[in-house]
Amino acid sequence: MNGNELLPPLWLSLKVSVTASILVAIIGIIAAHFMTRRAFRGKSAVETVFMLPLVLPPTVVGFILLVALGRRSWIGRSYEWLFNQPIVFSWTAAVIAAVIVAFPLVYQTMKVGFLTIDKSLVEAARSAGADERQVMRYITLPLAKHSLLTAFVLGFARSLGEFGATLMLAGNIPGKTQTVPTAIYVAVDSGHTAMAWTWTICIVLFSFLLLLFTGRKMEQ
Repeated sequence: MNGNELLPPLWLSLKVSVTASILVAIIGIIAAHFMTRRAFRGKSAVETVFMLPLVLPPTVVGFILLVALGRRSWIGRSYEWLFNQPIVFSWTAAVIAAVIVAFPLVYQTMKVGFLTIDKSLVEAARSAGADERQVMRYITLPLAKHSLLTAFVLGFARSLGEFGATLMLAGNIPGKTQTVPTAIYVAVDSGHTAMAWTWTICIVLFSFLLLLFTGRKMEQ
């Protein structure tokens, strides 16, 4: 195996995972903060929708995304009109798939982190004249920093290992949408076991180092 075969899937996987984990962390923080601070009718139904990608088969999630974002949908047509390219079978599609499947883990982690914060501290800050943005910046996020770190790592790891939804929405185009999980699948299917092992070892080693770093940060 040469670098021309090994590096593109690794680079694309890292690019997709970093982008998706940043996006899903932002979305997850906003959603978790809103859901822990607000009570409204249908809240349990909304949370159930949030958690659905965690229990649905990834291929089902991918099919739903394909229908919602494909060229026949108004979202897909609007995107193609604006950017002169379709959403599906692009690295953007891989990011979207990763964000959707990682969201439940990030949301639930941040929700638990926010619920553990002493409400009296938040109320004291509000009484002192702090608005919601200041409360979030100076009280909520600093106190939930361990949950934030955990959520980011879980989002990254879930994005890095995503296969089914990515394959359905982004396909498996070498050099364009082929991530490490899809590359491993193709390598095994075509009998290139050595290639599959190389990618597997790279992902396992990278994930191990990431979890080790996170564990040490949590202990500090």
